[in-house]
Amino acid sequence: AGRAWDMPVLLAAAWALLAAAFLAVLLLLRGPARRPGGGIISSLFQDLIRYGKTKRGCGQRPAWLRLLQVPKSWFIHFYVVSVLWNGILLIWLFQVELLGGSLSSWIQYVHRALGRDSQHEDAGNEHFSAVLVLLLLWLHSCRRLGECLWTSVFSSGVIHIVQYCFGLVYYIAVGSTVLCQVPASIRSGKELPVHICWYHIVGVMMYIWASLHQHRCLVILSNLRKSTSGKVVSLSHGVPFGDWFERVSCPHYFAELLIYISMAITLGFHNVTWWCVVTYVLFNQAVAAVLCHEFYQTTFSSYPKHRKAFIPFVF
Repeated sequence: AGRAWDMPVLLAAAWALLAAAFLAVLLLLRGPARRPGGGIISSLFQDLIRYGKTKRGCGQRPAWLRLLQVPKSWFIHFYVVSVLWNGILLIWLFQVELLGGSLSSWIQYVHRALGRDSQHEDAGNEHFSAVLVLLLLWLHSCRRLGECLWTSVFSSGVIHIVQYCFGLVYYIAVGSTVLCQVPASIRSGKELPVHICWYHIVGVMMYIWASLHQHRCLVILSNLRKSTSGKVVSLSHGVPFGDWFERVSCPHYFAELLIYISMAITLGFHNVTWWCVVTYVLFNQAVAAVLCHEFYQTTFSSYPKHRKAFIPFVF
């Protein structure tokens, strides 16, 4: 039973460290660091954790900090990278699955360094689960890319160059993390039987449900800046209503968390490495949600008081 809990220790530790870092940021937002204007360190901290509309909470930023920013619309680059990289990984895995080959030697070397080489009787299901999750991740990136191109209306908001670079690396790292969950027996080209299990069905159904809600919420946000004919008429911010916005300020962030949880379910619940990824997504999205919630509350005097920031009825 213990072998089912084997994991790429370095990968899990890296994701856990990232999760801890964002938890620390979340806790700091509850303390003195929440208030901008406390010197260079505080200004840099605020500039690194805020983006888009929440940058207004930084107050007047030094000129040198304003040089280290790029347009928020460059978010689209994250999904271009993800679609391309995870698409390549999918092709490699499908070649292994359909042609009975093995992954490239350099990938196997990286996996031996970062991943596990354990083999057990459920390796076939683990391989199918990893392929399925990588497919879901790729489809998620394709949808988000389409939404950036044809749904979202970006204002003149900015993000820090460090946030931008981090986002590019993140979407490469998360796909590579899925690839490292493929059992060693598959990486060496051994064919194993594949069985669709109940957790695959539950995970995919939850993924579809969360994705639909995330899309609806993003449409609601974009419609705040469009006329009934679909023409962009404003770049200002408004109070969104409808769908999960009736309960939380940032339902699209909550849906993102649910999407990653659905992938953990699809992997069979026991994948500790992916739960570390989920924990990172939880705290990362919580930080963004708290800052957005604060923006809505300070900008709109009639903002609904019953709304939570991130998780309905909880947080």
